[in-house]
Amino acid sequence: MHVNGKVALVTGAAQGIGRAFVQDLLEKGAKVALVDRNGEAGEESKAALDEQFEPQRTLFIQCDVADQEQLKGAFNKAVEHFGRLDILVNNAGVNNEKDWESTIHINLTSVIRGTYIGLEYMRKGNGGDGGVIINISSMAGLMPATHQPVYCATKHGIIGFTRSMAMAAEMKNYGVRLNTICPGFVNTPILQSIDKEENMGQYYAYKDEIKDMMKFYGVMDPSLIAKGLIMLIEDETLNGEVMKITVSQGIHFQKYNTLPLTSTQ
Repeated sequence: MHVNGKVALVTGAAQGIGRAFVQDLLEKGAKVALVDRNGEAGEESKAALDEQFEPQRTLFIQCDVADQEQLKGAFNKAVEHFGRLDILVNNAGVNNEKDWESTIHINLTSVIRGTYIGLEYMRKGNGGDGGVIINISSMAGLMPATHQPVYCATKHGIIGFTRSMAMAAEMKNYGVRLNTICPGFVNTPILQSIDKEENMGQYYAYKDEIKDMMKFYGVMDPSLIAKGLIMLIEDETLNGEVMKITVSQGIHFQKYNTLPLTSTQ
């Protein structure tokens, strides 16, 4: 898929990885709806982008993705404004082991709901022209995370859901590809949550161990994750893939055994 001229919606778009996604999508010629619950950061991002790109190519929508009606409304506003939806990036996420139910709602439930809403707008046979959905997981979705078990569970869930939906969408001829990105440690505001007891709860005492892991594995710039995103969008052979991005290996893919039942059988 050529990104130029396409319409994208990115959640958690005001800062960190989401902001890097928006930047690269705009540089490739897309129009982008920035969705974020942080109104101040969102308006600042919109203003900064307006200095680089035509203002009409971006739209900021303040939205708590955990709120079902707000999320539906955000998609509706984006499609009303731009006329279509071609690329969806479910990126919004938090690290909060203390309020673990909220972490599940934001990290996993909103990704599932966002995917279903996006498919309604994008899928062929329902008025859409097809497209790409990228759900953002983590390396914590592929291995245990001792001091972040709920965060880890949500990221595992994203992978299982996205791989399954990729097969379902192919079988139903939706014309929509679904892929997942699993970054290692990235230099974003979410890393700062490790220093806060209100986020880490009973695991706060282990914050230094997590910081030692960051030093060992290294911390990446969000721009590298954005490079992976563009690759998944542009390469039409990629569906149901789990892209891993780490300091040591860069962009590479998780290998799985062939399933006994595939969409081609």
